[in-house]
Amino acid sequence: MAAKIRKIVVTVDETRIEMGKQINPPTRRAVAVAVIENPYAGKYVESLDDLIAAGEELGGLLGEKCVQALGIQPGQAESYGKAAIVGEAGELEHAAAILHPKLGAPLRKAIEKGAALVPSSKKMGGVGAAIDVPLGHKDAAYVRTHFDAVEARVSDAPRANEIVVAVAVTDSGRPLPRVGGLTKDEIKGEDGLR
Repeated sequence: MAAKIRKIVVTVDETRIEMGKQINPPTRRAVAVAVIENPYAGKYVESLDDLIAAGEELGGLLGEKCVQALGIQPGQAESYGKAAIVGEAGELEHAAAILHPKLGAPLRKAIEKGAALVPSSKKMGGVGAAIDVPLGHKDAAYVRTHFDAVEARVSDAPRANEIVVAVAVTDSGRPLPRVGGLTKDEIKGEDGLR
């Protein structure tokens, strides 16, 4: 079953000045959000296969939209994350079904590679609820400069029978990073950690 998408919202957050210092080039984070119908709203079902399939579809679609919004080549993406908000007629496991089994592989394809786990968050919420999409470097989880989050929110979602699904992609880490650790230039990208 294909995801029944009511709306897609794409935003880009660009930081040009931080603490009075010019950020050159600016740090940029894109978030692509799909508002989908929850086929299991209001009922318990044992198999969540339709949402797992929707996650696979949305991973590539939303990842590509982020890359396009940033105006970069897929290989220039540096970090990523995913999140979902389930409306009140659903359950938290519906978000897990979308985010975990199959969303990652097409997202990795959309940004070329992605050896590290895709950070995620999920919650239940009503119309206008916001969620922080956690971010981490796509190829090495220990790169502290890329530990971050970006907020995702759709003003009229999720309705009771909907799920808000968000994917975030960046072309850089945080502005003015200075807490040490592995740098992006030191990444080996083999095990997803370093």
